[in-house]
Amino acid sequence: MSFHRSAGRLWVEGVALSEIADRFGTPCYVYSRARLTENWRAYDDAFGARAHRIHYSVKANGSLALLNILHSLGSGFDIVSGGELARALAAGANGSDIIFSGVGKSRQELIDAVTVGVACINVESEAELDRLTEIAAALGRRAPIALRVNPDVDPQTHPYISTGLQGNKFGVSMVEALRLYRKALAVPSLEVRGIACHIGSQMTSLAPISDTVGLIVDLAKALEREGCQLSHLDLGGGLGIRYRDEQPPAITDYVRVLCDVPERFEIHVEPGRSIIGDAGVLLTSIEYLKAMPTKHFAICDAAMTELLRPALYNAWHALELLEPPTADVSSRRYDLVGPVCESADFLAQDRELCLSPGARLAVMNAGAYGFVMASSYNARPRPAEILVDGHSVTEIRPRETIGDLMASERLATARELP
Repeated sequence: MSFHRSAGRLWVEGVALSEIADRFGTPCYVYSRARLTENWRAYDDAFGARAHRIHYSVKANGSLALLNILHSLGSGFDIVSGGELARALAAGANGSDIIFSGVGKSRQELIDAVTVGVACINVESEAELDRLTEIAAALGRRAPIALRVNPDVDPQTHPYISTGLQGNKFGVSMVEALRLYRKALAVPSLEVRGIACHIGSQMTSLAPISDTVGLIVDLAKALEREGCQLSHLDLGGGLGIRYRDEQPPAITDYVRVLCDVPERFEIHVEPGRSIIGDAGVLLTSIEYLKAMPTKHFAICDAAMTELLRPALYNAWHALELLEPPTADVSSRRYDLVGPVCESADFLAQDRELCLSPGARLAVMNAGAYGFVMASSYNARPRPAEILVDGHSVTEIRPRETIGDLMASERLATARELP
């Protein structure tokens, strides 16, 4: 196990997390290279000899060191912005390793994608198709595309992370997909390569995935009857992990459902959370314990600025003490809250904990949507990121300073004002 207890202390691989907190301070993010590698290989092994490509979803965690590790394993990347394109390239990827998704690609983002030769641009609207047609023609290139279709399948997940229903902003409807494919096939500057879809995140049931696969295969066959030869079907990502009592399917079972796709199509997947989620934790220290008439608060140095998921989705994360409490500390129910000036600033609510000021905890399963959603609200510098590889500890991103936050700002002089 990458995260485990030994002699009462919480460890990541061969390093005690309390030693990391001593050295780098809190809050900070800590990642396990072994767990990251194990999770990625679980996907690759599950496909076996079946033609496939794993495109890690950069939006889950885009730290360069982690992307570079995934690239070394053979991963491609699913990106949703020009910034993520630059990150994937900086981590060692080639354009051919990258697929570009996202509902609102700017003109410059599309120019950059075509210029570097991304493997596929997942087009999400007719307006984007028209813009890309114009850009590719002007560059004298053929832009490789798939249409991202919205199959109107309920992923049975939180509404904020549902992406495949008719009321969501993503993709084109199944009804208009055929017409748009016909339009794309008639354009010399576009090269139709596949079909793409993604119905949601943190999915814990195979039924919606199976339904989606059936619909996408039906569309692919309809296109083939019209003479369109597709090379791949991109079936998205979104497989959930266990935060509390969820029972997500095993990766092998998930892949088995995807492999219902006919052999002539290469299968593309875009996992993010299920690769990095349980490979990371957020370390935090208790600043104060505060008793109020109706509840007790444990005020820590991490906040919604370091882990937005509880405030945004009412998400639940397990908490683990880095070291056992002293014998004189009694158990009590606490809300674990941060110093940010918002009532929504909490990491956990109504948890039974043995705490004293200065106690340090790990917020578990914080590898996905932790740092990437972090902010400097209340002028809070973002934490350090630490990578553990066996007994080796590397600071892959140093803690920001107040100076870093203000470095690009300028004061306006009177003569500069209108």
